[in-house]
Amino acid sequence: MKFKIPDTLVLLFILMAFALILTWVLPSGEFTTEENVSGTEVVIPGSFEVFPEKEYLSPIALFTVVPRAFADAQGIIFFVLIIGGALAVVRKTGAIDAILGKIVTHFGTKPGPLLFITMFLFAFASSTLGMAEEYIPFAIILVALCLAMNLDSITAIGTMVVGYGIGYGVAVMNPFTLLVAQDIAGLSPTSGMWFRLSLSVPLLAIGFHHVWSYAKMIQKDPMKSFVYGIQNNENQTVVDYPELTFSRSLVLFVTGAALIVLVYGIWKYGWYFIELGAVFLALTVLVGIISGIGINQTAKTFAAGAAELTGTALLIGFARAIALIMEDGEILHTVVNGLAAPLSIVGAEFAAIGMLFIQSILNLFLIIKV
Repeated sequence: MKFKIPDTLVLLFILMAFALILTWVLPSGEFTTEENVSGTEVVIPGSFEVFPEKEYLSPIALFTVVPRAFADAQGIIFFVLIIGGALAVVRKTGAIDAILGKIVTHFGTKPGPLLFITMFLFAFASSTLGMAEEYIPFAIILVALCLAMNLDSITAIGTMVVGYGIGYGVAVMNPFTLLVAQDIAGLSPTSGMWFRLSLSVPLLAIGFHHVWSYAKMIQKDPMKSFVYGIQNNENQTVVDYPELTFSRSLVLFVTGAALIVLVYGIWKYGWYFIELGAVFLALTVLVGIISGIGINQTAKTFAAGAAELTGTALLIGFARAIALIMEDGEILHTVVNGLAAPLSIVGAEFAAIGMLFIQSILNLFLIIKV
């Protein structure tokens, strides 16, 4: 029988059980913490101490911890659901399809600017709104245009994948990755934004260089295409995209304005999940009115968009349950101390690489089935 990787929720439950077992095996202990100048509790290095006595959690805690975890992570969970609903309403208007379609058509005879602008838009939307699978409908448009310019489907998909990959990696203000992670780490929302923006410039340059180098090679010699002899250029269907009407332009303007308000509110007033969620709710109402899709359709689309991220919300809750089990068993600091001890003797540069390596292993098992 062929081995099949379990669903992510199953993997998280297994990790919960493993964490419970660790609470029975590992000694309890904690670091001493103090408040830094920004008001955040930080750990004092080298202050870890083992408790003289230990309390053992009951196996029942494996199940009672889940509702507690959802309650504890409610801010993040509801924010993710609101984001999903709001973006679904924006997509429903066809505004995003229209603007991308307009751009790729305008630059259809200019492959270089077309690929760069398209890649930049994909990176921008992923880095700010957390868009990824929403790009799938544009794949066939990009493929058709690339074939018309004597390119291939690899160039089209590469432009899209490299763009949103850079956007997600840099995550200037991605609510699904950056804001959630910063909340867990106890950092200010969007802190370090200018550093991430500075990283996006060379990363976009490198990404575009690779895709454009391949594209120019295909234009000169189509036989060098990785899909030469496989794809049939004559059977490609030209896809129609929505017209960029005044109402759709207004939707794009309002969405961009909402992003500016978010950044300003976070920077100036320290907004967080409640205020950010309120902005996206207001955006949903405005987009529904401007686009004319109707109150009922707006509500249904919002609910459907939120439902699409229910799985993500569940993952957040179960992931929080793992931490709660370790906190209840007083071994969270013990595990952190065990992982940090080897890194503390190799220097800051290698320690950063070591942390990345450990995080990558965890991500492999946690997101491989997402």
